[in-house]
Amino acid sequence: MARQRATELQLSENELVVARNELDTLRDQVYVLKCAIADVEADLDPTVDPTTRDFKAALNWLLKAAKPLAEDQIHPSPSCAA
Repeated sequence: MARQRATELQLSENELVVARNELDTLRDQVYVLKCAIADVEADLDPTVDPTTRDFKAALNWLLKAAKPLAEDQIHPSPSCAA
């Protein structure tokens, strides 16, 4: 059914219709991850001699930012599945 609907919409094999809110959520999650990476890089600057507590806090922040991306799935838009 999805292939038939994609043909009707003239989508190529490399195109996918995604609900706007799912795309916005994905973009937000990527932004948070980018910020976490920048924060961790700054916090773990070797010239500052980070402590074990610093490493743990940085790792926790990075995991907190990365998990939603790892767990989330994008689904085809309901309007295209019909």
